[in-house]
Amino acid sequence: MKRFWNKNGIWLLAAAAVIMVTLSLFSILGSGSSILENAAGVIASPFRSAAAAITEWFDGIRGQFEDVNQLQEENDALRREIAQLEEALRQAQTDSQENERLRNLLNLRQQRRDFVFESATITQRSASNWASTLTLNRGTSCNVALGDCVVDDQGFLVGVITEVGMNWSTVSTVLDTSFQMGATVFRTNETAVSMGDLQLMSQKKLKLSYLTGESSLIGGDLILTSGLGGYYPSDLVIGTVEEVKTDDSGLTQYAEIVPKVNLDRLVQVFVITDFQVID
Repeated sequence: MKRFWNKNGIWLLAAAAVIMVTLSLFSILGSGSSILENAAGVIASPFRSAAAAITEWFDGIRGQFEDVNQLQEENDALRREIAQLEEALRQAQTDSQENERLRNLLNLRQQRRDFVFESATITQRSASNWASTLTLNRGTSCNVALGDCVVDDQGFLVGVITEVGMNWSTVSTVLDTSFQMGATVFRTNETAVSMGDLQLMSQKKLKLSYLTGESSLIGGDLILTSGLGGYYPSDLVIGTVEEVKTDDSGLTQYAEIVPKVNLDRLVQVFVITDFQVID
């Protein structure tokens, strides 16, 4: 058997090859395509598959870019819409605050018919270790004068006009170290002097001094302007007592007062240009 394969194996392989080639020729001729066409098709087939795959990949990438661009446009539109809504909300809040100030001012004018008010806007704030001032857009052309008291829309004392020009004025606030005004305790009618204090200023508080030896002042007492002497109007709210203390000498008492007015949030104030002195 081995000898048979050695002698005839090559011939058998050659015969098988001839048979395969013959069958391929019949298949080609039967398909109606030439040998060259089929050969070219066989060679081009993998390239066509690769080209189709590349085209499909590029189409996918292009679709992703289109999706990204669409999302970007939608995000831009949403941001513009949000910005418009935020602006509308800010405007609504501004209008609401202005309406509240006007309502408070109306109530204040009804309560204090003896006052003549001049509305003013704060244009500048200045604060240092010893000074706390506000600049207003009203001056002598609007009857604003030195010594006029300034209040907020609820009637809380802001300070006193200490400088004035034709269309501007400066307010030394209740925290300023130069501020000093006669005061009275609403609960007991006790008189004293409210004043700015260098040490208390950084704590946004002022001082109530010259208390009597028999003072019954307690925390929470409401402090008003006394109006004594007729130079300043009476019954303007200054603040409330936070704590009663004894000075370093141990002989006299004083109180720390928290102002009722919130100086940091003020936008508009009202200058009392005239008032009736009440004896």
